[in-house]
Amino acid sequence: MSDIEILKRLYKEYTSKYLKKIIIAVFFTVLLAVSTSSVAYLLDPAIKQLFIEQKHELIYIIPGLIVLAFAIKGSSLYLAKILMIGVSEEVRKDVQIDMFDSLIRADTKVIDGKHSGKFISNLTNDVDMITNLISTVILNLFKDSLTLIGLLSVMFYQNWKLSLIAIIMIPLASFAAKSLGKRMGKVVGQQMIKAGVLNTYLMDLFKNHKLTKVFQKEEYEKRRAAEFISSLKETAKKIAIIFMRASPIMEFLTGIMIAILIFFSAKLVAKGELEVSNFFSFLAAMMLAYQPVRSLASLNIAIQQGLAGAKSVLPIIDIVPEVKDVPNSKELSVEKCQITFANVQFNYDKNEQQILNSVNLDIPGEKMTALVGLSGAGKSTILNLIPRFYNINDGDIKIDNQSIYDCSLRSLRKNISLVSQDTTLFDDTIKNNILYANLDASENEVKEAAKFSFADEFIEKLPNKYETIIGENGIRLSGGEKQRLSIARAILKKSPIILLDEATSSLDAETENKIQKAITFLTKGRTTVVIAHRLSTILNASKIYVIQKGTVIGQGKHDDLLKSSEVYLNFYEKQIRKS
Repeated sequence: MSDIEILKRLYKEYTSKYLKKIIIAVFFTVLLAVSTSSVAYLLDPAIKQLFIEQKHELIYIIPGLIVLAFAIKGSSLYLAKILMIGVSEEVRKDVQIDMFDSLIRADTKVIDGKHSGKFISNLTNDVDMITNLISTVILNLFKDSLTLIGLLSVMFYQNWKLSLIAIIMIPLASFAAKSLGKRMGKVVGQQMIKAGVLNTYLMDLFKNHKLTKVFQKEEYEKRRAAEFISSLKETAKKIAIIFMRASPIMEFLTGIMIAILIFFSAKLVAKGELEVSNFFSFLAAMMLAYQPVRSLASLNIAIQQGLAGAKSVLPIIDIVPEVKDVPNSKELSVEKCQITFANVQFNYDKNEQQILNSVNLDIPGEKMTALVGLSGAGKSTILNLIPRFYNINDGDIKIDNQSIYDCSLRSLRKNISLVSQDTTLFDDTIKNNILYANLDASENEVKEAAKFSFADEFIEKLPNKYETIIGENGIRLSGGEKQRLSIARAILKKSPIILLDEATSSLDAETENKIQKAITFLTKGRTTVVIAHRLSTILNASKIYVIQKGTVIGQGKHDDLLKSSEVYLNFYEKQIRKS
C-alpha cells in the first residue's frame, strides 16, 4: 500500500467521521492567520502615524488593535488545538478498538506466532505516531499554510519586489525537509522494531522474575536490559538529530534572506521606492512567516513517522481469520454430544511436518474418553481441534453427526468448557474469574460452583473472600487453588462437553483428591475428553485411545489395552513403579 493510499484510508475510516470538528478547527486557524497577519500589517501605521507623523489621536487605537490581534491569535490557537487533540484522541480510541477487535478474533496461530509484547507495542507506540499525524500534521498544515498566505499577502502589499526575493526561501526549505523526511521514515521503522523487542523482553523478564533470582542472573539481565535500552536510545537520538537538522538549515536560510532583504531594502529606500514604515511592516511579516515555513518544512518528517506507525498497525487491523463461520452456518444442535473424528489430517503450518495422520476417533456421548501417549504425540492438538482453535487440513469432525465446520463458532463453543493444565486466570477478583464463564450468573451460582469445585474451602479463609484480587495469572494462589478456580469456572458454564487437560501429578495427595472429586462432579453425565497424565484418573473411562506420533495405535478399556497395546502397558508399568 502506497503512502497516498494509507493517508486516504486513515481519512476514510477514521478521520472523516470527525470532519465537522476539523472544519471548526480550520475556521479558528483562519482567525489565527488573519490576526497574525494583522500584527505585521499594523506596524506600518504604527511607525508612520505614531512616530513619523505623530498623530496622537491614534495613540490608543493602534496599540489596542495590536492587543486585540494577539488575543484573537492566542484564543484561536488554543481552541484549534483543543479541537484537534479531541479528534486525535477519538481516532486513537477507534484505531485501538479496531486493533483489539482484530486481535481478539484472530486465529490462535496468529497470536501464538508473535510475542504479546510486540502486539502491545503496536497498540501503544505505533498508534501514538498515527495520533500525532492527525493532531499535529492536520492542524499545522492548515494553521501554517493559512498564516503563511496571510503574511505573504502583507509582504506583497508592502513591496512585491522584496516579496519575490523572500519566496525563494520556501522551495529551498521544502527540498531540505523532503530529504530529511526520507531519512526519518527509515529510522522510525527501526525504532518501532526495537521498541517491540524491548516490550517483549520486559514482559518475559517480569513474568520469569523468580527464575532470574534463583539462578542469580540479576547482573546478566541488567546488562541485557542496558543493551536493549541503549539501542533504543541511539535510535531515538538519531530521530531527534534528524528532526533538529531542520532548525539550523532554516536559521541559515533565514539569515541569508534577511541579509539580502536589508541590502535591497536600503537601495529601495534610497531611491524613494520604499518607506521605512513599509520596510518594518514587511520585515515583521517575514520574521513571523519564519515559524510557519519552518513548521511546514518539518511536516514531512511528522508525516513519515505517522506513516511508519500506520504501516505496522493497519496490517493487524486487516487480519482475516481462517477460523470463521461459513456462509449460512447452522446452529449446533446437541443431544448426547457424541464426537467423531473422521480421517483427520492436521499440521500447524503447511511447511511443517504432519501432526495428525488420518486420526479416527469415536468419542461416546455423556461419557469419559481418555487420550494417552508420550509428550508430543498429538493429544493436545486433538483437544484444540474440537472447539476449532485451528482448522484441519483434511477429514471432518462431527458432534452428533453435525460437522463442526458447518456450525457457527458461537453455537459450537457455547457447548464446550476447557480446563487446561496451564491454568489461565485474570488479575481480577476470585468472583470475576469464576463469572467469566457466565457473566449473567447470580452470586449464589458462583458460590455453588466454588463449593462443588472445593474452591470455597480456601476462598472463605481469605480476608476479602470472593472479592480478593488474585494477581497476574493467579500468582497469589497455589497451583491446586488455581486449578479449583478453573474447574469452578467450567462448572458455572454448565456445558455438555468438557475438554480436560488433566494435571494433578505435581500436587500433594490431599489436594489431588479434592481436585479429582471436583473433576468427577464436573464431568458427570457430560461428554468428556481427557488427556491423562495419571492413569489412575482414567481407569474407569469408557474408552481410552493410545496416540503415538499423531496416529491412533490402540483403543479400548484399560484391561483390554493392557493386553493389546505394548505402548499402553509400558506407560502403565512406569506409573506403577513411580507410585
